[in-house]
Amino acid sequence: MNKAVGHRRAQAYDAELGAAVERAQAGDEDAFEIAYRMVQPGLLGFLRGLVGEDAEDVASDAWLEIARDLGRFRGDGAGFRGWTAVIARHRALDHLRRQKNRPRGSLIEQDLREMPGAQDTAGEVLESLATERALELIATLPQDQAEAVLLRVVVGLDGPATGRVLGKRPGAIRTAVHRGLKRLAERVTDTAARAEGGSR
Repeated sequence: MNKAVGHRRAQAYDAELGAAVERAQAGDEDAFEIAYRMVQPGLLGFLRGLVGEDAEDVASDAWLEIARDLGRFRGDGAGFRGWTAVIARHRALDHLRRQKNRPRGSLIEQDLREMPGAQDTAGEVLESLATERALELIATLPQDQAEAVLLRVVVGLDGPATGRVLGKRPGAIRTAVHRGLKRLAERVTDTAARAEGGSR
């Protein structure tokens, strides 16, 4: 998929999300459910990268806060994704403090494979396998790089929005994403070289 098509799809997605959020703020419960279904897969993937198996519990806590404070939110669809990511990250950090644990590796379930998209079944299978492997690799990165990559790639936030979620300048986010992706590329290359050497 070229960049222009991906950008148009993201804009349409964010426009639909923004409209659902606006209706939900006016009391439309069905619209809140639509917004939830659009945001939850990416949010859950982000949380799995932070808290592992406890992601669903943390997401539930985050959604309670999101529902409670929905009337205070101001912004569009992209802003809503960023706002929910901030809330989810705070709940994840609270959870980790309570557990006195460091972030654990991510676990991949069907939720990430259900992100909106219009692909054929074979394409979806290949993409889910690639996504699963990518998230396993992302979990091996230092926390700042893993969070930045997860927010940019899984949640789909832009650089400034990712910076707001993590409380960092956009330049620091660009650096973390660049370093994280560079490490991932090196690990993929190393894995491929080992696999090729083992098949001889």
